[in-house]
Amino acid sequence: MNAFPFSDYIVVGIFGLAVGTTLAGALIATLSTRIIRGVCGLMISCVGLAGLYYFLNSPFLALMEILIYVGAVCVTIVFGVMLSEPDEPPEIGKRHHAILWGGGAMLVCAAVFATAAHLGVRGNWPVSPVRVNDGSVKAIGTSLLTTYSMAFELISLVLLVAIVGALVVARFGRTKE
Repeated sequence: MNAFPFSDYIVVGIFGLAVGTTLAGALIATLSTRIIRGVCGLMISCVGLAGLYYFLNSPFLALMEILIYVGAVCVTIVFGVMLSEPDEPPEIGKRHHAILWGGGAMLVCAAVFATAAHLGVRGNWPVSPVRVNDGSVKAIGTSLLTTYSMAFELISLVLLVAIVGALVVARFGRTKE
């Protein structure tokens, strides 16, 4: 028996808050018509996702989610928006095309998700290998800088290319068709 009788309800409530924050941020990011509001929604969603990582007993991954995605990617997008020229408002017909493309993309994603869920439940999956480390921050840091140093460097290279690409687009602007 728990020392505090409502502890399970508190845990479920905090988990629901993290899920709600993630979904609310995702809705703001996808449904907003202004890019800054979309970036703010992305930040909210990433903070909620960090809370979910923390619930999965991975505080290092939660911290990296906040540092990398909220601290670097979202700030880079905001700088790109601030440095770029304002565009003309979209024509009415183009908005309907975007809605149709978005609906088609949602259908494709739903089909992929349903197939993956079906394979995940019905598939004959092998037993997972032995854990590489115990999941502590020290063990993850040691693994990243010794065994998995190439993956660590490739991730930093991908982030560098993304930042340089955002700055180039912001500096020279997009080509108008």
